[in-house]
Amino acid sequence: MTDAATPDSRPRPPLPRPGRGADKARMDEILRVDHAGEYAAVLIYRAQKAVFEGRKAHGGMVRDLGEMQDQEAVHLARFERLLNERRVRPTAMTPLWRIAASALGAGTALMGEKAAHACTEAVESVIEKHYAEQIAEIGERDPALAAELKQFRDEELAHHDHAIEHGSREAPAYRLLSGVIKAGCRVAIKVSEKV
Repeated sequence: MTDAATPDSRPRPPLPRPGRGADKARMDEILRVDHAGEYAAVLIYRAQKAVFEGRKAHGGMVRDLGEMQDQEAVHLARFERLLNERRVRPTAMTPLWRIAASALGAGTALMGEKAAHACTEAVESVIEKHYAEQIAEIGERDPALAAELKQFRDEELAHHDHAIEHGSREAPAYRLLSGVIKAGCRVAIKVSEKV
């Protein structure tokens, strides 16, 4: 059985592309997809927060979501600066991701606190692995960016762990909900890199 076939193994980072401009093209993909992911995270938390603000007795949840949204906004601002500095276009899928992220945030919040936490756990588990792969891939080529990604990854892991501590796995239809969200995130990553 190969490494790729073992259930617990991580996919290997893509091999560098041959040819002129290959490194820049790959770095463009990394920045484009990370910008898209942080943009979606801000919208998910914003939509969840809006739902819970309209309900009584959810003050702690609103505060937690606001703190996580603020952290994601810092990440997003950094990627916006990097896109500008390095002249990288954002994904053309931004309008679709805006709708999808807002719907996911609002939908899971309407299902309740535990479903909102399940959403966070699912999204952050995919993002954490994604950042880990990027850090391994670019560590030698761009150590400063790799260090920033490591910090962002640590913050995403804190969101993930917070969600578990607050009952994410007790959400209605947890396995199905988590599986669908993770699959959607993986598709969005692949599409955002290229389009």
